[in-house]
Amino acid sequence: MTPTLFTPDRAAVVGRLRAAGCVFAEDEAELLIAAAGSAEALADLVDRRVAGLPLEHLLGWAEFCGLRVAVDPGVFVPRGRTALLVAAAAAVAGPSPAVLDLCCGSGAAALVLHGRLAPRWLAAADLDPAAVACARRNLDPLGVPVYEGDLFAPIPSQWRGRLDLVVANAPYVPTGAVAMLPPEARLYEAPVALDGGVDGLAVLRRVAAGAAEWLAPGGHLAVEVSAGQAGVLCAVLADAGLTPTVVRDDELEATAVTARRPG
Repeated sequence: MTPTLFTPDRAAVVGRLRAAGCVFAEDEAELLIAAAGSAEALADLVDRRVAGLPLEHLLGWAEFCGLRVAVDPGVFVPRGRTALLVAAAAAVAGPSPAVLDLCCGSGAAALVLHGRLAPRWLAAADLDPAAVACARRNLDPLGVPVYEGDLFAPIPSQWRGRLDLVVANAPYVPTGAVAMLPPEARLYEAPVALDGGVDGLAVLRRVAAGAAEWLAPGGHLAVEVSAGQAGVLCAVLADAGLTPTVVRDDELEATAVTARRPG
């Protein structure tokens, strides 16, 4: 028997996605159609997307800095604006650096930095077990270890004071603003990846304090933050003994801060 040819109604899919508020309905339609092997599977994917599930969780991957990164349900989806953080980190890394990616989520930043920096040592860490499992799927093939625990706590102690670069896409949304996030984030990503405390900087304060101990002299911390938080964060970094620099990309609507440990 000849198999039934799957001929999706692209216009209908685009129409449903656009009516649901999907800004890039045409692009999303093509991705969902490519992921579906049958009309039934496509209908299910479109239904779940219209219901608000993140596109990346439906596809099982996200594109980040030109790479396809596996993203499991519930795991923080790498944002396009975080390309600035990765670029800022790479710019200050130096040759053959020892690199740690904190609050790694899917491991997207570590995945990109592995290719850009050729580090002599690279590891990632996250508090969320689901994120750790996802990051290991992305990073195990590269031989990059992923540790489960709170910030620097699970990192082998021999790297204390020897890291050249610490990258942290830590949560920086103020607790009171989490409820105003798009449903894709608020309902389907782990709260621990979003909620940065009262002013959004609770985790980043702890990252700054730890980086002052774990960075080698001359090493750098690189973090993402909102434009409105950058001034306060720079003061926090300076109080920790680090020298901060703000990096801004208006096209990406992104702000990163790098901070050097003197030495």
